[in-house]
Amino acid sequence: MNTALHPTNTAPAGMHADEWAARVELAACYRVFAMLGWTEMIYNHITLRLPDSVTGGEKQFLINPFGLHYSEVTARNLVKINLQGAVLDGSPHPVNPAGFTVHAAIHDGIEGAHCVMHTHTTAGVSVACLKDGLQQTNFYTAQLHGMVAYHTFEGITIHADEAPRLLQSIGDRPAVILRNHGLLAWGATVPQTFAILWTLQRACEIQLATFSMGGAGAAIPVPEAIAAKCTRDALQFNPHHGAGRDVFDALVRQVNRLDRSYLE
Repeated sequence: MNTALHPTNTAPAGMHADEWAARVELAACYRVFAMLGWTEMIYNHITLRLPDSVTGGEKQFLINPFGLHYSEVTARNLVKINLQGAVLDGSPHPVNPAGFTVHAAIHDGIEGAHCVMHTHTTAGVSVACLKDGLQQTNFYTAQLHGMVAYHTFEGITIHADEAPRLLQSIGDRPAVILRNHGLLAWGATVPQTFAILWTLQRACEIQLATFSMGGAGAAIPVPEAIAAKCTRDALQFNPHHGAGRDVFDALVRQVNRLDRSYLE
């Protein structure tokens, strides 16, 4: 995490500094989502797996307290749970089973899926409801060539037996369209995952706008070779070019100018 953004923020007594850094970054991300309008009342989730330095190798992750709006999430009130959904930090807040089931499956089943984000934005759900899904017709879809997976809707995601099918649908593709449902992204870090989701969200927004002009059949397709080139040339996902860190930190600075209470 870019600690220069939070120079006076220190871990509470008894908490590992790496856990506190993870809590601060994840809480900041919830506030970024709130600022962007990527919220769904008290629903949906962003989760972050804690590093082995904190857990000793056990897979544990942080999730939002169920019942709070994203604008109310703070570093302290995030809930630490294990893959079975057991609360590990004594939090009085409940955990939403619908969020835990999907996120736990991905954290456990995909190597490198340290952060998972899920949204129900209007543009995202709209594209998820289309038979042909996301079409390769704009600048943003061209940066996601070979990165988008689809998973068939099976109802509210509270049943553990869906996990193997979800993982099979995703494979190694980090941008996921949950059919009839919404968008999901996973990555190695919060900024990288955000960059993937932001690009997927923008692709859906542009497609929604294009189709609203009657462009479903008239949209100009991006050739496969050009799309593949765009994805190779895109820097926002690449670890050698910050993997989304610069843009994420810029948004956190905007949040800081509005409300720094997520640091509590």
